[in-house]
Amino acid sequence: MEENSFIFTDGQDPKMIEAYERARETFKYFWRELSWENRRIIPGLDLACVKAAFSETNPETGENTVEHMWINEVDFDGDTVSGFLINNPNNLTNIQSGDYFEIPLNEISDWLFAITPADKKPKGLSKLFSSPANPLPKAYGGFTIHKMRADMSDDERKEHDNAWQLDFGDFNDIQLVNEQKEKPENIIEHPMSKNMEGEFLKFLQEYPDELTNKDENGLTLLHKETIAGNLTSVKVILGAGADKNVKSNNGKTALDYAKQLRWQHIIPVLEG
Repeated sequence: MEENSFIFTDGQDPKMIEAYERARETFKYFWRELSWENRRIIPGLDLACVKAAFSETNPETGENTVEHMWINEVDFDGDTVSGFLINNPNNLTNIQSGDYFEIPLNEISDWLFAITPADKKPKGLSKLFSSPANPLPKAYGGFTIHKMRADMSDDERKEHDNAWQLDFGDFNDIQLVNEQKEKPENIIEHPMSKNMEGEFLKFLQEYPDELTNKDENGLTLLHKETIAGNLTSVKVILGAGADKNVKSNNGKTALDYAKQLRWQHIIPVLEG
């Protein structure tokens, strides 16, 4: 991908503002996918990054310069998105590639992940080439990217997609989860959450202390699986005896996070 593919500075366009809002509302799907990626032995994602606005004020003129740029190695505690800046900015002088940032969820401007279907992943030298038998990774999210693609001519769009080396698909039909059209149930719950139920139950039986352990943010396993939207995992944790009233360092229960992120399929389970 070219460096300029990572930057967009016009934040006044109503359609772009709408794209920001949609990205924030649906970020939970990005995090759900990344939460499972972090557990995979063999990586499944070709790309995973989040876009946010970075600014600098000129002390002499008072002029404010803003650039929307991407961060990767993303983490999320239910309230704050964190990661490392991927590229050096075009105009800002106060940040550089590799800088670490913590950004409130309501201030991100986009998210994007890409997956090559497992049955179509290239092998050997074929990894270097794209063909019908060796397709580009499928992109999910990318609301601001699709807004820009919608404004392009067909040739410009083709050139743009080729620079990213991703299959963005139809800008009028933005996908949120892997195999969304083939398996619409994936919107409700990640397939790995259901497939790993037995192994997860065995894990908790072997390591019961995991139910009460907290990380540096005061998040328990129940908090984390709720934030990630994993219904089956939440049920297993509750069935194993976890206390659903435990609060994080931010004073929030798992139910608070479920409501905050609008995981409607998990709220009744935590309320019950």
